[in-house]
Amino acid sequence: MSTDGKSDCQMNSGSLHQFNCRFCGAHLTTTFVDLGMSPLCQTHIAPDQLHDMEPFYPLHAYVCDSCFLVQLQEFVTPDAIFSEYAYFSSYSTSWVDHARRYADMMIPRFGLGNSSKVMEIASNDGYLLQHFVARNVPVLGIEPAANVAKVAVEKGIPTTVQFFGLKSAGEIARSHGQPDLLLGNNVLAHVPDINDFVGGMKRLLAPDGVITMEFPHLMRLMAENQFDTIYHEHFSYLSFVTVERIFSHHGITLFDVEELPTHGGSLRIFGRHSENARLPVSDRVSSLREREINDGFLTLERYRDFGEQVKQTKRKLLAFLIDAKERGKKIVGYGAPGKGNTLLNYCGIRTDFLEFTTDANPYKQGKYTPGTRIPIVSPAAIRDAKPDYILILPWNLKEEISSEAAYVKEWGGRFVVPIPEVRVIGD
Repeated sequence: MSTDGKSDCQMNSGSLHQFNCRFCGAHLTTTFVDLGMSPLCQTHIAPDQLHDMEPFYPLHAYVCDSCFLVQLQEFVTPDAIFSEYAYFSSYSTSWVDHARRYADMMIPRFGLGNSSKVMEIASNDGYLLQHFVARNVPVLGIEPAANVAKVAVEKGIPTTVQFFGLKSAGEIARSHGQPDLLLGNNVLAHVPDINDFVGGMKRLLAPDGVITMEFPHLMRLMAENQFDTIYHEHFSYLSFVTVERIFSHHGITLFDVEELPTHGGSLRIFGRHSENARLPVSDRVSSLREREINDGFLTLERYRDFGEQVKQTKRKLLAFLIDAKERGKKIVGYGAPGKGNTLLNYCGIRTDFLEFTTDANPYKQGKYTPGTRIPIVSPAAIRDAKPDYILILPWNLKEEISSEAAYVKEWGGRFVVPIPEVRVIGD
């Protein structure tokens, strides 16, 4: 029996098609937002698959009436999503810079050196750990996608290919030791069995070690209308009050928190074993907790109006696109991120609006967006097409993209962002 009265069976429920909360086991009844049916957002379609059937799954997010965890049901196992993955972190220069700044901060703050050990869960292509390697800090990447891990290994980043949880945590500890710094960026939301995952971190972390996790902040998602960050690869959407409860249940105290601008607004939480009192809890923890409580994040009423807000955004975006096409304007997309595919499918945007979209990742080029079947080409195609409008799908990178592709001004091209509502940059 767990400390808050839930059975072990409930607390570790991770079965396919679950309708119970993945943390506390309560039955899910309250809708957060229903985005209809959508395909998996990173299953880009090869040319020889264009005439094949494509599976669509409900994209219906619930909020737990008991612990207020916002979540999707699990329709597809992580193995089906992440064993081969199309997302390579290193193609975003701003994200690599973010990782470098992180390493520059963590090394002196926690006294890391050549006798320390840093491990990253969901280490992708080594975009972050490379900065520790450059500072002679030993590292280990833990990455489930073999195709992505291969790139990291080629960069000289030791990487083990496996999904993370209680079982693999024990195996990693036996084979590689326990980390002084255990981190994960944008992975906490990607695990269907959040208790197995957080429990694994508790098992793996060295007695005096520190955990950091970064994830999109539910408070910012709601305030900035970021519904497109909801997709099947993201099983959970996290407020601070809920994530603090989850970690506390597994014997991890959150002793600090930072609010970051990344991904439209993220949190970086700092955790330690609850038994390790040498790291005091900062005022930022109590301050953010109090802000969320005062903003209603422990009441169902706070979550109930989000769905209507999303519908209004859809109508405004479609009105803009219809008007632009009626005026004979040429529109293309920029980027093929997961969030873009939620937006395109929910709004019904296909080649009748976007002639093509681009992506710097060669792994996606020559394929088509899932569901909407929009061709994905190299960004160089924009210069040839000379569109009037370029819809930025990874809107969180709008500054990076509008700077890199500033040449569109040569013919009067203009960038458009869809979130929090449609806006032509410069207007």
